Amino acid sequence: MVKKDELLRIFAGPIRETLGRAALNWDNVQEIRLRVGRPVFVMCGGEEYVLTAEGVRRGKAGSAGQIAKRAGAAGRTPGKAEMSDRAGAYQATLQDLRETLEYVSSHSLYAFEEEIRQGFITIQGGHRIGLAGKTVMDGRGVRTIKYISYLNVRLAHQVRGCADRIMPYLLENGQALHALFISPPRCGKTTLLRDVIRQMSDGRGFTVGVVDERSELAACWQGIPQNDLGARTDVLDCCPKAIGMMMLVRAMSPEVIAVDEIGGREDIDAMRYAMNCGCRVLATVHGDSLEDVARKPVLGEMVSEGMFDRYIVISSREGMGTVEEIRDGNGKCLHSENRAKSADRKEEQEGGRL
Repeated sequence: MVKKDELLRIFAGPIRETLGRAALNWDNVQEIRLRVGRPVFVMCGGEEYVLTAEGVRRGKAGSAGQIAKRAGAAGRTPGKAEMSDRAGAYQATLQDLRETLEYVSSHSLYAFEEEIRQGFITIQGGHRIGLAGKTVMDGRGVRTIKYISYLNVRLAHQVRGCADRIMPYLLENGQALHALFISPPRCGKTTLLRDVIRQMSDGRGFTVGVVDERSELAACWQGIPQNDLGARTDVLDCCPKAIGMMMLVRAMSPEVIAVDEIGGREDIDAMRYAMNCGCRVLATVHGDSLEDVARKPVLGEMVSEGMFDRYIVISSREGMGTVEEIRDGNGKCLHSENRAKSADRKEEQEGGRL
């Protein structure tokens, strides 16, 4: 559960006061975006809202044509002000961002130099503040970000039990299976993986190693996970996935390794190494379907080689974390949400005839 008052303290005064008046279900708030000279946007329950003096109103992009639909029902054409996200919106100032950064860093921004170099700061509660502005480069890559003009406050949410339905598919004869979670961004794959890790650790007794490159799974703050990943779970925070998997295998003897958002050749090779060492691997990847992943140059190798025993395809069609289908390593469908609903409807119809 998001602690509203604790979270609001990180924002500049005017934004804090306005957000405090907003009629939002804070347990469903996903992101709050600040951009200098632009409206403040709030993502809540998959919908986009714009901050106004009174609170919030639906954003044009988030309503997916609802403005035009309402205007059409009233027999008129939407006006320019009605279709503009800026109409009546609170627009963030440079002072707002500077003040927010002061609160986020407890007035010691220099202490977060390493995190800023990676483009984010994690605060108490596990919430992650994404940063953008002018990058300063050196021989290692990005040295820091200055003139920060864009903030994305991503709220940490833990949904205990959200993986209950899929856990039977991830185990066989008491052993964990290699599993790949596939979904587009913002569909809940990280939330689902987080609960799978917790259940593998606490409910099934596996020693789990997590490489949390961007502090999204464990959401560590000062080295301590703010999310519950289980009593038998070890976390490498802010560590590149490929390096971290090697480190865990050599130092922590995990039975299961979990990583979020794999993509490059190094990630694939590191997973192969971990699997060859006897570790079970849980991973997520961006994609719309198993076929979509199979078409990608590097990721397609995983599918063609049969590296994973299970593929879990996730969408937001019926809310965050909708499990569309589960397939085995050969691509055979073990569960389909559409097929399950069709079977339920058929059963209801047959029951009605009786």
